[in-house]
Amino acid sequence: MIMSVPNTEEQVSARPVTIRGRRDSKLTASRPLPKIVPDRRKYRRVTVSLQGRFMSEDKQDYPCEVINMSAGGMALLAPISCAPGERIVAYLENFGRLEGIVVRSVEGGFAVEIQVSMQKRERIANLLTWYANLEIGAEERQHERVAPRIAAQKLILPNGDVHDCRVLDVSLSGASIATAVKPPLNTVVVLGRPRGRVVRHHDQGIAIQFAELQDPDSLARTFG
Repeated sequence: MIMSVPNTEEQVSARPVTIRGRRDSKLTASRPLPKIVPDRRKYRRVTVSLQGRFMSEDKQDYPCEVINMSAGGMALLAPISCAPGERIVAYLENFGRLEGIVVRSVEGGFAVEIQVSMQKRERIANLLTWYANLEIGAEERQHERVAPRIAAQKLILPNGDVHDCRVLDVSLSGASIATAVKPPLNTVVVLGRPRGRVVRHHDQGIAIQFAELQDPDSLARTFG
């Protein structure tokens, strides 16, 4: 069951949640974690470890690690400092492209106010709530796969061809489908609404990894 996001943001202190990913040792080996001053916003802030890259106003690209995040803002560890008021564009694993404005400097990085559409903001909140409700152990976990109620879908190939297919199982990160066509590995396709790439062939068809982690609500609307 997905819990609703509280109206008041507060630091998560009882049990930090870690979103696991590739870790850039240059960012985390010697830098202490930034201390975010507690404040009152309408979104809950969650402790994460989220790898990505960001582009500053001078169009330079840098690695970063988001160490806490809400639907309204995030704190980044980065190899450079950005001044308050500077606009950045971040590309984060599972969350995709996020625009924002730097609001203050913190130790080892800076804090950003996220500026996205309300639909995108709700998706971020849903994903963070979903992660916060998981019991995450020390080992890496696979996202749970389920058989969809709406199995009949359309598979769209890069050349625009549309093929009927049947979804065998689906998760927040990907799907296995039965289809007569088997595009080459790494081919970008669209399944229903989510976009992804072919990562495996099997006897009945193909497996797809979504380009972005799907939030549970949008996944339910597409696949039931």
